[in-house]
Amino acid sequence: MTYAQLAAELAALETRGLRRQRRMLESPQGAHAVVDGRDVIAFCSNNYLGLASDPRLAAAAREGIARYGVGAGASHLILGHMSAHHALEEELARCLGLPRALLFSNGYMANIGIVTALAGRGDAVFGDKLNHASLNDAALLSRADFKRYAHGDMEALARLLEKSRARRKLVVSDAVFSMDGDLAPVPELLRLCELHDAWLVLDDAHGFGVLGAAGGGVLEHYGMVSPRIVYMATLGKAAGVFGAFAAGAPEVIETLVQRARPYIYTTASPPLLAHALLASLGIIRTEGWRRERLAQHVFSLKQQLVTGPWRLLSSETAIQPLVTGSSESALRVAAALAERGLLVPAIRPPTVPRGGSRLRISLSAAHTEDDVNKLVSALNEIGQAA
Repeated sequence: MTYAQLAAELAALETRGLRRQRRMLESPQGAHAVVDGRDVIAFCSNNYLGLASDPRLAAAAREGIARYGVGAGASHLILGHMSAHHALEEELARCLGLPRALLFSNGYMANIGIVTALAGRGDAVFGDKLNHASLNDAALLSRADFKRYAHGDMEALARLLEKSRARRKLVVSDAVFSMDGDLAPVPELLRLCELHDAWLVLDDAHGFGVLGAAGGGVLEHYGMVSPRIVYMATLGKAAGVFGAFAAGAPEVIETLVQRARPYIYTTASPPLLAHALLASLGIIRTEGWRRERLAQHVFSLKQQLVTGPWRLLSSETAIQPLVTGSSESALRVAAALAERGLLVPAIRPPTVPRGGSRLRISLSAAHTEDDVNKLVSALNEIGQAA
């Protein structure tokens, strides 16, 4: 392949409105930010509880530096597993009511580590068609038989499980789907796993900290605990810092320690982050007003928005997708909002299906009521003119 071929492929992306561009954030992550030199109200961050710039987390990070230094210096299994990491794992397990937890550098690595450690040739992985790319890549890398079912179609999944003669079966699913904002039917997923002797791997990246009375995520939301569940969540969204973890039965977690290549063959994350996350977990548990404010923002947006030529998907979470259809229309609406100082990302294929381009509105407890009202008013105005 020549450079000219790469240039032609990039030009084709540009022509189809699919070339991605990076913006430059010049302030702390928050609802009000400076982006590319402009003051904006940002509706594009996964900072759902507004903790990414919380001064208490910054203070905890400084304390972590003083106590542990900056870098871990080695993988967890050599000499990089520090007391801060261990304390965070124990606290995560305690908060979730699960036996053990294991830290990973990020959610992508966690999903790849979980699935490839638990499934291989002769096994089968079953995934929702709207799962995150990391779960799809994990299934392919595992070399197990990979079967996908239509989004939320439990009858289709039941048929696939019933037909399978695999040695080991894994059902993998987002808990909150990152582009649609809806919840997986976790109770039904677990029922099918119990019926067909399968594991259930849940990616709760967008639910941990947000769902449940104390922020325990989808498991607390549904009031569910099962040794069949392998739970994964990230720590850079609602928790405001960085990283991810898996949690579940002791035998599962120990298997990940011994077999999960993204855990074994990478340097442990900086211990200062683990120390900051301990402070974050305390805030998540005790400051329920953040989840209440977030829920109020979701309610206000849904009540006031006149969708006009667009379609607001059914979501009760912080992710509110406004489907505009074509890539061009999504980019056009996003640009019109940006002119008004409102930053909302246009999501286009291949992240979403062709014809499903959308504005992915991400709400946060850091937003004010006035912020949400400004967004709604702008969208209603742009929609009327469309």
